[in-house]
Amino acid sequence: MTLATPSKGAAPDGLAELRPLRDTLARLGLTADKRFGQHFLLDLNICRKIARIAGTLEDQVVIEVGPGPGGLTRALLEAGAEVITVEKDARFAPVLDDLAAHFPSRLTALTADALKLDENAILRDYPAGRSARVVSNLPYNVGTALLLKWLMGPWRPTAMTLMFQKEVALRIVAPAGGSEYGRLSVIAQTLCETRLEMELPARAFTPPPKVASAVVNLRLRDNRPDDNLVAALETVTAAAFGQRRKMLRSALKPLGGEQLCLAAGVDANGRAETIPVHGFLALAEAWREQNA
Repeated sequence: MTLATPSKGAAPDGLAELRPLRDTLARLGLTADKRFGQHFLLDLNICRKIARIAGTLEDQVVIEVGPGPGGLTRALLEAGAEVITVEKDARFAPVLDDLAAHFPSRLTALTADALKLDENAILRDYPAGRSARVVSNLPYNVGTALLLKWLMGPWRPTAMTLMFQKEVALRIVAPAGGSEYGRLSVIAQTLCETRLEMELPARAFTPPPKVASAVVNLRLRDNRPDDNLVAALETVTAAAFGQRRKMLRSALKPLGGEQLCLAAGVDANGRAETIPVHGFLALAEAWREQNA
């Protein structure tokens, strides 16, 4: 992991001095790399809208993963945030270093793999008790993995405003009863209040992906279940949705099947996609007690 060293004395209104994003990409000969799932969002008006969706950012610490040329980064800085960018593709280090030089006290640019990043270590330099949120146009190939890391890992943001492929975004917010409802729906909705905020067509990106995208807001629930119950929920949902066409009595047979459903007060003849989040929490609690 490398850390940008911004110059001192730069004007705080440095956005006015920056080159247009397309000019920056052309000057440095930078194009999207499929290995990193890159699709650049260069329309600053859209970037500003995402920043507004995230809420009040003035003096807030924001982690942004996959900034690329820094379009969303500019919008976050414009909104008054203190930004930590995490970019795995070292080709963009000069672009982000230049942006950091215009905002020496408000932008830290890291070259690192976000999946391996220790956010707690990064945030130790901030005052004790200072919370942080994540606002990102996530690389498509690691979006779900990053969300699960932040939901269940050792560091948890206070809120997340994240862009995914539309298909993934719909799974996150899906209610019970449809084909989009699955493990990700249950886990995300158990731990967060989730809301689909905005959809974007492929043409909004450079280069255009093959699919549409969408922005989801996730805010951590105050009444989050304890980690042991969350672990039990992972086990139960893996079994239930691993065989989602089967009745729960069959899909959950390795965990207790009909007896587990009876203990949880859940219909053993139902299928996973018909069971609401509270039903899965009841199953997780029953399985935990059964194995205590």
